[in-house]
Amino acid sequence: MNKLIIPTILISLTLSPATWSKGRYLTSHHKNSDWAKVTKVESITRTVEHNTPSEVCWTEQTRYDHSSNNSDDYTGTIVGGIIGGALGNAVGHKKKNKKIGTAIGAILGATVGHDISSRNRSHHPDRPTYRDKRHCETRDHITYEQEVVGYHVWYRYFGNEYKTRMSHKPSDKIKVRVRVEPY
Repeated sequence: MNKLIIPTILISLTLSPATWSKGRYLTSHHKNSDWAKVTKVESITRTVEHNTPSEVCWTEQTRYDHSSNNSDDYTGTIVGGIIGGALGNAVGHKKKNKKIGTAIGAILGATVGHDISSRNRSHHPDRPTYRDKRHCETRDHITYEQEVVGYHVWYRYFGNEYKTRMSHKPSDKIKVRVRVEPY
């Protein structure tokens, strides 16, 4: 009876569908691989943002005021203070009077000088000038593009449907690894 069992097991193993694939016997020299039919392929995409900065320049007329009535012009006040201080010093007879006269003369002279220069500015306003001035700024030009990052691939092997992800687009068949294991 033992003589009959061993040949039966060997024959059943060689005829087992797990060891056959489309008429080809899988052995170690085939590295346990076979071909499966691709049934569907879908691209996997992602949106990629591309930024192209560009410099945009233009020329425009710019107004320049050469007015002497800006708040930093103290010329009339300073000159008036010096003249007033000198006159106040000259009027005083004694040393103490000279000091008081200089101080009062400087204050009065500065006030008078400031008033005179303010009146002159209001009677003779300066005319503004215009010059071309170039302005530049960087502007971003953003575009969006769909980029393929892989493929969902459905394939059929021995009547069963499988799905995998691949980095490249397959042809109508893909190579699959076949693993034979006992139950």
